[in-house]
Amino acid sequence: MMRIGYTMMTEQAGPRELVGHVVEAERAGFEFSVISDHSFPWLAEQGHAPYAWSVLGAAAQATSDIPLMTLVTCPTFRYHPAVIAQKAATLQLLSEGRFRLGLGSGENLNEHIVGRGWPSARVRLEMLEEAVEIIRDLFDGEYVTRHGRHFQVDGAKLWDVPPTPPPIGIAVSGPRSCALAGRHADLVVATEPKRELLDAFDAEGGAGKPRLGQLPVSYDPDRDAAIARAHEQFRWMLGGWRLNAELPLPAGFAQASQHTRPEDVAKSIPCGDDVDAVVEAARAYAEAGFTDLALVQIGGDQQLPFLRWAESTLLPALRDL
Repeated sequence: MMRIGYTMMTEQAGPRELVGHVVEAERAGFEFSVISDHSFPWLAEQGHAPYAWSVLGAAAQATSDIPLMTLVTCPTFRYHPAVIAQKAATLQLLSEGRFRLGLGSGENLNEHIVGRGWPSARVRLEMLEEAVEIIRDLFDGEYVTRHGRHFQVDGAKLWDVPPTPPPIGIAVSGPRSCALAGRHADLVVATEPKRELLDAFDAEGGAGKPRLGQLPVSYDPDRDAAIARAHEQFRWMLGGWRLNAELPLPAGFAQASQHTRPEDVAKSIPCGDDVDAVVEAARAYAEAGFTDLALVQIGGDQQLPFLRWAESTLLPALRDL
């Protein structure tokens, strides 16, 4: 049976609101939570980008049982991997063992702000692999010095080490990232229900490990309003990750999606209050072999109505998957 989680989407709500939402998600019965880590929203209409790690610290204190996870953070540009290791270890302690560290090779949208350029996908994956190795070394609690191809570490050490290190998840989208995840990840993350990604992960050592997907929905009793909101705030998603990883600013996503129609978005995202539509979209992940699925409700001001609907109607239906 697939576990159903809730997404704190930093691009569409402020920090206090995000903490309040995850508190309500825990009360509603979601089995885990994840948070995006952005320096920009995808589109200006979304309007937010608070610091995810501060939100996570507050969420760890405001909740009691719901697991927390980054989905995902990039440990190679804005953050040095040694800094990520310290943040993740601290979150694991604050949450009393409820934290999972989701990592990815990043998007130019968020990482361009430090002015280090944006190399090819191959180089970004090389950087990610080196970063994961550094983070794991630091989780052991010993001094770490490393002179790698992409990162230097000089006598780093974590002084507050959790008894159990946070499991590391790695986001995948193709053969190279699946191979990297198979070698280094405790779980795999994907945003599309593609069985071939999981098969590639398994072939490189991932067999038997958790696999987490993510599904956007736009709940509203008024389906037309749900479609309009999904089009306004989520039309960028139809560009695909080859494009979405490359554009540096929300204006680029607005231009790239200017010809996307509301009906195009409605074909890709369940909109309205049709439980069966969400269940069928989720079923694709279950049938592909995913063990965990994080839902994203579109619209920062629509989280509480969604959470009430999820508690009363949606979650009971999804538990049959």
